[in-house]
Amino acid sequence: MSREYTQANFAGVLSLLVTIVLLFNSFDFEMGTIKPIACSIFAVYAFFTALQFFIIWRMKRELLNLGHLKSSTRRLGYVQIIAILTANIFVSSFGFNLIKEKKTPEYTFSIWMIFTQLFILVISAFNLFKPYVSDTFLTSIGILIVILVLQVFTLIAVAKYVRDEGAPGWMQGLAIVLIITSLTGNVFNFVLGISLIIKTRSNSLSRIVKWNTMWDKITRNSTAILGMFFIILMFALSVTSRFTFDYDFAVENNYEALLQPPSFEYPFGTDNYGRDLFSRIIFGARISLIVGFASTLIPFVVGGALGALAGYYSKRTDNIIMRLLDILYAIPGILLAIAIIAAFGANTTNLILALSVGSIPTYARTMRANVMMVSNYEYVDSARALGASNLSIIFKQIVPNSLAPMIVKATLTIGTAVIATSSLSFLGLGVEPHIPEWGNILKIGSTYLESNSYLAIIPGLAIIGLVLSFNFLGDGLRDAFDPRMD
Repeated sequence: MSREYTQANFAGVLSLLVTIVLLFNSFDFEMGTIKPIACSIFAVYAFFTALQFFIIWRMKRELLNLGHLKSSTRRLGYVQIIAILTANIFVSSFGFNLIKEKKTPEYTFSIWMIFTQLFILVISAFNLFKPYVSDTFLTSIGILIVILVLQVFTLIAVAKYVRDEGAPGWMQGLAIVLIITSLTGNVFNFVLGISLIIKTRSNSLSRIVKWNTMWDKITRNSTAILGMFFIILMFALSVTSRFTFDYDFAVENNYEALLQPPSFEYPFGTDNYGRDLFSRIIFGARISLIVGFASTLIPFVVGGALGALAGYYSKRTDNIIMRLLDILYAIPGILLAIAIIAAFGANTTNLILALSVGSIPTYARTMRANVMMVSNYEYVDSARALGASNLSIIFKQIVPNSLAPMIVKATLTIGTAVIATSSLSFLGLGVEPHIPEWGNILKIGSTYLESNSYLAIIPGLAIIGLVLSFNFLGDGLRDAFDPRMD
């Protein structure tokens, strides 16, 4: 079966799972009544899910009998695109892919770029139900809407003009605008802008083919692109929330709204201090991402440098560096982190350092193995013959060609850092208790599991979603960098 058929099944199964969840939430089992709004959402979801499985049936029949899809089947994708109005990104993203037979990585980036922008706008719009909004709310929403219009134009242009072999020169200006607008946190803008610049300016077809091959492997991996979407959405919300959310709702006590159930004003309810859980989750994403990325970047740089030196130089240098790191590696990472925090105090900076130190040996070992392999390549011998210094050879020739496994490892271990951050905060050893962080939120919610379970379920789902997203993206990058994968 084709790639499109696989994506159709993936979208259908996920949409069905969400539909089942909505079905159970349509009933109030205690009161024996039906929730009208939830039931309406379920009905719409059920319609698009049923249509998705009808499309899957048609695709299977046409691929087996004809070897290709009829244009009438592809036109059903326009109906599935409408599902984005119900936040059904599984079905709507498949709809975009179905209507276009030949898809470039830029086309896929454009789709998810728009999805990210729409979710940012919708999530930010919930603040309109609150008594007041941020002073910069209306201006920020206006800018985000203008960017959305630009993105829709970009999608149309990409679908019409961009091909695997290149793009017209005038799109270089559009690419620069996209890169500038990526300051809102929508990284899809940045990736798409870079991709368009490469295709408009590169005179080397082999370079374009290599770029297309790498990103095509990622974009055709449904779980990888979905994980990438969730990570970028959380990052973009962390950036835009400074201007669209009021921080007071996340930290100020409101004793008139204690333990309120979910509503339009409080989409996720309130905690035992009357603080808006929705705002706390949004601002908490910023802490989780900052600590996760920082505690991965530090061992990536330090461990990578030590591993490069150990793998390139003599056996004596290798033994000194690696045996010292073996001593550090023998100490359990979480125990080392607890010891550092207990000694220097619980705050964000100490948490980053505590999580970073324990990860240095694993990055050093990975880099050392890569460097020992790359050091035997011919271009390294050529650099030596031309009189290049050892440090120049290491950091200009060897390290750049050894980064792919390190990048994959970093992506996979950011999720571990997010779990460690939340775990230490849950134990009172992470960030300061008053700061909205998912572990802190989960700690408070755990005491209300029976009466107000949403206080624990929602931050728990946020942690699970972010960790799974990094794992999915890491798997996709591993496949993209593996030359054996076609």
